[in-house]
Amino acid sequence: MPQTFRRGLLAALVGAALLPAAALAAWPEHPVKLVVPYPPGGATDVIGRIVAQRLSTALGQQVVVDNRGGAGGNIGADLVAKAKPDGYTLLMGAMTSHSTMARLERGKISYDLQKDLTAVQVVGYVPLVFIVHPSVPANSFQQLVSHAKANPKKLTYASSGAGAPQRMAVEMFRVQSGADMIHVPYKGSGPAMTDLIGGQVLMAAETVPAALQQIKAGKVRALAVTTPQRISMLPDVPTVEESGWKGFDVVSTFGVMAPAGTPADVLAKLNAEIGKIMQDPAAKEQFLQQGVYTLAPQTPAEASGRLKAEVAKWAKVIDETGVKADE
Repeated sequence: MPQTFRRGLLAALVGAALLPAAALAAWPEHPVKLVVPYPPGGATDVIGRIVAQRLSTALGQQVVVDNRGGAGGNIGADLVAKAKPDGYTLLMGAMTSHSTMARLERGKISYDLQKDLTAVQVVGYVPLVFIVHPSVPANSFQQLVSHAKANPKKLTYASSGAGAPQRMAVEMFRVQSGADMIHVPYKGSGPAMTDLIGGQVLMAAETVPAALQQIKAGKVRALAVTTPQRISMLPDVPTVEESGWKGFDVVSTFGVMAPAGTPADVLAKLNAEIGKIMQDPAAKEQFLQQGVYTLAPQTPAEASGRLKAEVAKWAKVIDETGVKADE
């Protein structure tokens, strides 16, 4: 074989081997779609729009928010789970809600949360707070427990959806306290808060952003936050753990996810750029104004570990409480 031919063949083989990497390095070559699996205006949508705006600048391509609400977030999640794994279709996931729905709707949803999706980066969390109508004779979490146990089936509690963290927090409270209470489901935090303010229901565990204005106005009373430590938005409100319930930790966690099989280089680039956003002081303040506490950046493996832990935690809670999706 002539030497010039051998050199040409070697160059061609090397070029072929490098082609995928070179093509991948160009990602993204056109706009990226970030699916928000809920209607506009909610926490997931607000977080998604902050991420999309800042990621557009970082990537040099427009990241477009696509709201695909319905079925407790399952419609949008299913769309991304079945999308081409090329980095151009992503999910702004409500990781806690997706984890609870994976258990509540097992056998009914057509995608597997952990097999069909991969976590790219955990963005942050929204804390919850136990609140009561002013007519409830409880000024502390301990007093709420005593009141609920002394008055079976008289304390009503609102929730914003079957698999919502708001409901899971109260179900944990119900089972651990042994209190017999009545669940009143609503289609979202808005109507639930309206009826709580009006006294049609008496208690809820609601996200801090949804409850903060009403707490400050004295229309509802805050008894305890569900995070391990006190939070800056309600510094004078103790934690459930301070109130004597060790290990009580319920937050709504949010993160960006991609279809399983998305190239590792794309995942690494997304992970790094979103991590930079989370560390930017202006972005952190923008998130906090919406009630979102950002986390330290994680690797894709660490983010997947967080998702796995969420799934395991809520499967255990659902099995222990006997919660049903249609109750």
